[in-house]
Amino acid sequence: MSFDEEWSAARAAAGSNAAMRLNQAPAPAPGGSSADLALHQDQIGAIGSEAYELHTRLQTDGKHAATATTEAAGALTREGFASGAGLLKANTVWEGQVKTLVAACATISNGLNYSVSSHAKDEQQLHADFTASAIDTYLK
Repeated sequence: MSFDEEWSAARAAAGSNAAMRLNQAPAPAPGGSSADLALHQDQIGAIGSEAYELHTRLQTDGKHAATATTEAAGALTREGFASGAGLLKANTVWEGQVKTLVAACATISNGLNYSVSSHAKDEQQLHADFTASAIDTYLK
């Protein structure tokens, strides 16, 4: 058996075994698109801008009560109230959650900015490749 015959047989066997098995696919909405996800560059940019703005505001607004809370916790503790330690712990947990949220916003913003930039570079490269190839003459 030659390589081409063996390769054809392997492809035929793989093709007969490969199948998508779904119980049911949801029907498209009337008048709507059947696409699962449609996102345009301007939408990506807007989401990235909102994530960046939220990131910037959280860095300051998320910490505006830290000093007052720490001072209050210290005063309560000095006066012998157990709630001082609880308030300090709540503040520590809050700061950790704010840091996590700030990092998540930065990740979203940076990821979307990278996606937009990367997509634009890929489009330019594809355009250059097609323009330089013989395929371009057939597409016109």
